[in-house]
Amino acid sequence: MIIVENLTKEYVIKHQSGARYTALRDVIVEKAKNIFKPEPNSSNELFRALNDVSFEVKQGERVGIIGRNGAGKSTLLKILSRIVTPTRGRITIEGRVASLLEVGTGFHAELSGRENIFLNGAILGMSKAEIQKNFDAIVDFSGVEKFLDTPVKRYSSGMYVRLAFAVAAHLEPEILIVDEVLAVGDAEFQKKCIGKMKDVSNSGGRTVLFVSHNMEAIQKLCNQGIFLQNGGLKESGSISHVIKSYMEVAEKTEAIFKFPIADEKINAFATELRIENELGHLLPAVPVGAPWQVRIKFQLRKALPEFVIALGVTSPLGLSIRTTWTPSRDLAEGEYEAVFYGDDMMLTEGLYSFVVGLSSEKITLHYTEEAGQLTISEVSGLYQNDQIVNTKSSLIINQMRTEIIRN
Repeated sequence: MIIVENLTKEYVIKHQSGARYTALRDVIVEKAKNIFKPEPNSSNELFRALNDVSFEVKQGERVGIIGRNGAGKSTLLKILSRIVTPTRGRITIEGRVASLLEVGTGFHAELSGRENIFLNGAILGMSKAEIQKNFDAIVDFSGVEKFLDTPVKRYSSGMYVRLAFAVAAHLEPEILIVDEVLAVGDAEFQKKCIGKMKDVSNSGGRTVLFVSHNMEAIQKLCNQGIFLQNGGLKESGSISHVIKSYMEVAEKTEAIFKFPIADEKINAFATELRIENELGHLLPAVPVGAPWQVRIKFQLRKALPEFVIALGVTSPLGLSIRTTWTPSRDLAEGEYEAVFYGDDMMLTEGLYSFVVGLSSEKITLHYTEEAGQLTISEVSGLYQNDQIVNTKSSLIINQMRTEIIRN
């Protein structure tokens, strides 16, 4: 169904030193004065998002595409969906392709859900007769019947993606491409989507390409896998083999997050964040309900009174779930570790982010967003009757325990 040969995608990143904000008229005048001169203090960097990638996908295969952020997964899907053109290489695709890459792609905010079903279906290649034939099934699958005549600009992200996936899944394409977009749906809907993709593949012999950071979902749905690393093809083959290869790499990298060297004027700064299990071993993915801890290494360039280090946890949608502070205390110059214990913190499956802040006498000294990522993976059968299905119930029962250690 898909043959990819020596696929390469390059972007040119422009760097200009000494840039400053100026008025539009100043920019026009400056350009006119220097029309025949090269731009000063500028340089171009060639960034290779995909590098000589080759693979084949057969009919009926469900292929999981995995890799760290920036590995080239989304770029690959955009090229396969004909949104982006490759720099070099050749792609052969047999059959109609339906893609779900971003929430609400092809939706018009002012139109109702009903109108957007016809609009989105037409964009994806469905005839009016096909849309009318599948209309009731699309509405039933999406679960937005109550809001069908409401403009989609009033829909939540979850409602958006449910309707978008329902349209794409009922297009009955030969190839269905789905990106991490399903992460905004709740656990119950994600299971429903995975079941639908399995049915599409098993009953109709259709091909599915699925990108996700959730290894549990990948393993449930896919029978083949592709592991991308730094834009190149690291591994391909059976999904169990590919996941094993990915986890071996992830154990060394995705549980450790380094921070850039701080400015010399900053007296307190974090240097490293590590995600560990209760024994202190690196933990790239945490099963739902399992204990975990975060170890933050930081340095003080001078003695600081009333020092506090804080760890915040944000949801996959960027919403703050909880911030925990260490007790205020006076610390001497030196290197330290702060350990935040998450054994009393219950989170649903998903990809969470950390925020780290250091302060003294209630004055912030160092603050880092996206300081690291915590992957909570689903464990089948751990909870009965699907008790954990909504991120709104992802609350901490008690405040996380903390500890500061002098190195």
